[in-house]
Amino acid sequence: MSDTYTLRYDLDANMRPCDGTLRFHRDGRVSALQDGVELFEHRLEGASETAVLPGVGCARIYLKRGEGEASEDVTLCHFSMSALQPAGEFCKIVNYYIQTQEAEIPDTEEKSVCGKCGRPLIEGLSVCLFCYNRAGILKRALRYLRPFRRTILTAQAFVAFSSTLYLLVPLFNRWLIDGYLAPMQGPAIHIVFIAGAMFLARLLGEIIFILSSRAYNRASIGYANLLRTMAYDKLQRLSMSSLSKRTPGDLIRRVMEDTNTVKDFITDIGRWGVEQAIMFVIVLIILLFTNPWLTLLVFLPIPVVAVAMSRFWDFIHVRYERQWRRSSKCNAILHDIIKGIRTVKSFGNEDREIAKFAGETRKLAEVSSSNEKLWALLFPSMVFFTGIGEFLVLYFGGNAILEGGLSLGVLVQFTMYITYVYGPLRWLVSFPRWLADAMTSMVKVFEILDEEPDITGKEDAAEPPLNGGVTVDNVSFGYKSYEPVLKDVSIDVRPGEMIGVVGKSGVGKTTLINLIMRLYDPNAGSVRISGCDLRDMSPTHLHENVGVVFQDTFLFAGTVYDNITYAKPDATPEEVVAACKAGGAHEFIINMPDGYNTLIGESGHTISGGERQRLAIARAVIKNPALLILDEATSSLDVETEAAIQESLQKLTKGRTTIAIAHRLSTLRAADRLIVMEKGKIAEVGTHVELLKMRGIYYDLVMAQRQTGKKNEAVT
Repeated sequence: MSDTYTLRYDLDANMRPCDGTLRFHRDGRVSALQDGVELFEHRLEGASETAVLPGVGCARIYLKRGEGEASEDVTLCHFSMSALQPAGEFCKIVNYYIQTQEAEIPDTEEKSVCGKCGRPLIEGLSVCLFCYNRAGILKRALRYLRPFRRTILTAQAFVAFSSTLYLLVPLFNRWLIDGYLAPMQGPAIHIVFIAGAMFLARLLGEIIFILSSRAYNRASIGYANLLRTMAYDKLQRLSMSSLSKRTPGDLIRRVMEDTNTVKDFITDIGRWGVEQAIMFVIVLIILLFTNPWLTLLVFLPIPVVAVAMSRFWDFIHVRYERQWRRSSKCNAILHDIIKGIRTVKSFGNEDREIAKFAGETRKLAEVSSSNEKLWALLFPSMVFFTGIGEFLVLYFGGNAILEGGLSLGVLVQFTMYITYVYGPLRWLVSFPRWLADAMTSMVKVFEILDEEPDITGKEDAAEPPLNGGVTVDNVSFGYKSYEPVLKDVSIDVRPGEMIGVVGKSGVGKTTLINLIMRLYDPNAGSVRISGCDLRDMSPTHLHENVGVVFQDTFLFAGTVYDNITYAKPDATPEEVVAACKAGGAHEFIINMPDGYNTLIGESGHTISGGERQRLAIARAVIKNPALLILDEATSSLDVETEAAIQESLQKLTKGRTTIAIAHRLSTLRAADRLIVMEKGKIAEVGTHVELLKMRGIYYDLVMAQRQTGKKNEAVT
């Protein structure tokens, strides 16, 4: 556990650049170190708050002491706007200490700027696209090609053979011109033989090239499939806290588009790179043996192009990173709008969403257009410089022919081979553009693969028999430790007992459920089921023995039968029917056109909310869980249907440990005990009758609901 929380700032009191760190210490001190010199140390006794005061292009953090007219503001540091977000987090941590006298310092500080260059990080990305190890990233991408190395080596051999055959054609041209056409002599059969050899070399080259393409395609498809599978597998294993940091659109793009971009670069562009390199080396050797002086003229522009390319890379990858960011934002908006299209239409916000997406696509178009304009200017310029050698060869080679120092066939051979020399150079001119795009995607994919989930199962994880007993022992938890949702919560649920959890919205009821399901681990304390700490238990074993019905019911696109058996794939038809009867779903299912084989749309939009919730209840109970969790399980049901399902649930919960959350307090009257939560703590515990007699928080909630019910009846 860390004893300090650090904020890096970059401006001194005179607004000049500096290297400063502001530290909050666990014992209640704030200190600053600037350019290696200790500036100050303040105790937080008597402080009322810390806050960020934005300025023009900069901001400052101040510490407020005292109240009213006697208050005093002490400036702690100045910083540019790139540090605005981490400065806000720093203030939250310090203010939490001021209010509670308890220091909650995150084990890992969330980074919003690069610690090396100070540039802001892309939202959802913890790696700086300016400072990462490009060579290391590229080597790693190549390592994933190992399962396909035999196929690739075979394809490379085909490419080498095909390239060699292609390069025979200029030699045949030289022999034909110098031996038969230029002197206007020689048997016609020899000319036919050389022409046939040229045709055969070209034909064999094309055939072998087709074979190499097929081999490369097999490796390419396999490589893409491997990357997608690895990325998706890792997504499934990441914890909820990791997934919640990113939008669904961003995650989809990483799994599908970014892996495909990496595949295109490593396999397709890599393939062409090998082919161009082979041709370049062979042609260089042939030209050097033919005429070293003309070869020097061919390669004269190359140093200029190489220097320009190195400068070009430093500039272009920044612009393509910006284009990637805009494209990712468009994908995220598109995903969210399509997913929430019913909400958009119900509020009549189609035009607003069209304008919103059009605005983002316009920004993407502006960045893309700017990049393409730059590319359209730089690419022809570099191509022109690479072609200067061709003009030099024609000029000096033509003079040498006129003076008798060079044959026409040699000049023709040189001009034909120049295409093979400048082809790789022009390919290299385009390479920085492809590399910039691919590197961004590699970083995004590998960041997912490298992320360690917060929730992990031990190698020797226990799988004890579960009787449903749940113990929550002095648990404190916050999605950010300095913003606690639960504070020192303790609950002991006996096996077979039904517990109702009630309270106003935002008091931590669903968070408590998330901890019992081990979607998160508590910051302090422990959660045990059947006496076994969840951190020592196999996550798979836990989830196999817990049935859950969430307030926000999610159904998969597929048949009713498939959705029910999702919780228990090996369930028999009899078990499915029994579960649906228990959940009150059987009657409406058999009245559907295809019964249990009826297709329902994504998220179950083709059926009503009450029907979706009844299917979710059936899905939860089909595996006969030791612990049943109901998070507003009947919130979408009408009164008549709710009464019927409550009767079914009473049968289901009899002898089964059940934890139920409900805002309709009448649905929890049959609970063995009710737990009333207030501000993240347990405020009251007792039966329905006992809590009413206490005339506390629960009594007020019941009276408020009764009053609301009377008003509704009066309106009706």
